[in-house]
Amino acid sequence: MPLPVCSFEKYKKDHPLVSLHDYPRERKQVLKIIADVRKDGDAALIKYTKEYDRAELSQLQVSAEETAEAVKSVDPVLLEAVRGAKENIERFHRHQVETNWWESGPGWLAGQRSLPLQKVGAYIPGGTAAYPSSVLMTVIPAIIAGVEEVYLCTPPDSDGTVNPLTLAAAYEAGATAVYKVGGAQAVAAMAYGTETIPGVQKIVGPGNIYVTLAKKEVFGPVGIDMLAGPSEIVIVAEEGVQPAFIAADLLSQAEHDPLSRAILITPSEALSHLVVEHLEEQLETLPRKNIALQALEKQGAIIMVSDLNEAWLIVNELAPEHLELHLEDAWRYLDSIKNAGAVFVGSFTPESVGDYWAGSNHVLPTGTAARYASPLGVSDFLKRSHVLSYSSVALQQSAPQIAALARVEGLEAHARAVLLRRQNNEPTGKN
Repeated sequence: MPLPVCSFEKYKKDHPLVSLHDYPRERKQVLKIIADVRKDGDAALIKYTKEYDRAELSQLQVSAEETAEAVKSVDPVLLEAVRGAKENIERFHRHQVETNWWESGPGWLAGQRSLPLQKVGAYIPGGTAAYPSSVLMTVIPAIIAGVEEVYLCTPPDSDGTVNPLTLAAAYEAGATAVYKVGGAQAVAAMAYGTETIPGVQKIVGPGNIYVTLAKKEVFGPVGIDMLAGPSEIVIVAEEGVQPAFIAADLLSQAEHDPLSRAILITPSEALSHLVVEHLEEQLETLPRKNIALQALEKQGAIIMVSDLNEAWLIVNELAPEHLELHLEDAWRYLDSIKNAGAVFVGSFTPESVGDYWAGSNHVLPTGTAARYASPLGVSDFLKRSHVLSYSSVALQQSAPQIAALARVEGLEAHARAVLLRRQNNEPTGKN
């Protein structure tokens, strides 16, 4: 049986979360790569691209001619799909735009300004595969936020080219430039800048363990979106729903990586048996069968519960990246869910809809981070400044309270900064 049946307590004991501390060898390698890129710039990028991607490059930036040729070469049906997804993602993310606000009283004004970052870098996995959805999901929210320059880094194929569909998506999304660099070296380049690649303020986008470790190391000088781990899906289902749908959706995450988590929570023993049967059947024709099978056996489970109330306790502790509700009246349970990256309500809303089409973002918190973190969105590309203005009258009225609070904290200079103005300025009603 590819998916073991167990209690939640046993699952937690047997399947601890993967930690970045479990990769000391990889971290050592990442630190060397970062140091080399900081020291040698483009030369280090060219060296590592030859070493890891087997591509010899004469230039790192994708040219306008390459992009134009790529767009022409893409199947028109695929290009229309990219444009349709772009439209949906734009529509969804426009709702996230923040506005400035102000409040005022006698002699004072306070408010908040939301300001876009100026330069952002997005990492897009690549090589022989294309991930146009990741391009759209990272670039479009940044553009909507008002970011002026959005740079993409993606590893090239061995012939030095970038997948045409990736380039077409970058063009459609409005990326400023695309660079043929992958791995930890791409993260280092975007963090610190090289002769060709500009340094940015924030780095977003998914990647392998080397990319994730590099993002962790450069955090501070630049911001990052999150430290994403292996993909996750949790499905809550009851008897009477389609077991084939559940099996297909579990596999949709299991095929990502041998460490992906695919979990079914159900009170129905009959349903659990049917799901296992459909998993075995669907695995036989799955191109990534070996990867999916490893994920199911190592990290997957069917967790049996007494009722749905118990299911929600488990869901909120797992805080999954993707949560599907295969329930007769799924909407009634939405308020029971406190921690989830994205929720897919009903049997006809597979996780794939969110990955590619609906408009919600597929860059989601993993590893229980949904307890405190959110999907990538417009706010990730904004920073906020608070703005204050007090008149002499307003300051004098507030000075005793400010000074009292400053002195109780032992900060006399803070107190004097307001009391000095109170002593040396007669109230005039003007600033």
